Amino acid sequence: MKVLSFLIAGMLSTMLLHAQLKTTVLCSPFDVDVLEGSVNRLFTYSTLADVEKLFPCFTSASPETNGSTCGGVFYKDRDVYFFTERNYIEIGEHFKGKMSLSIFGANRGSLFNVLGNPSIKDITWDAYQTKYGILILYYNKAGKINKLQMSNRNAATLKLCE
Repeated sequence: MKVLSFLIAGMLSTMLLHAQLKTTVLCSPFDVDVLEGSVNRLFTYSTLADVEKLFPCFTSASPETNGSTCGGVFYKDRDVYFFTERNYIEIGEHFKGKMSLSIFGANRGSLFNVLGNPSIKDITWDAYQTKYGILILYYNKAGKINKLQMSNRNAATLKLCE
């Protein structure tokens, strides 16, 4: 009887240990292609499900509704935001990964040879027409790039989230 009790107690404690173990979700490194408008071949028009499937390590996600919200998948620890409901991708200056062009920290106007002239200019940003839609580069007070947004929309139809 003592042996049977001991075996049952051992099995229960083993099951409890397994219940406490959680796997760490891993993501492949982010590879941003600024000229193609993609992150690991996920484009600005990719769906929420596509993004979550390729990069399951997201820090948060917001469901899509009817275009009135900012639904998407967000990677705050990598400074990457997929606004799937509004068809754009935002990359911040604390981005962790590879980028096809060394953009962050570049001076305003220094990418003329690659991007040409901006189609729209503002005090803190420039918008460039691209083959996939639009690329918006944001500048800090020193005039260096600190954020970018890529979209398959044009300047007239793009709706950004706050």
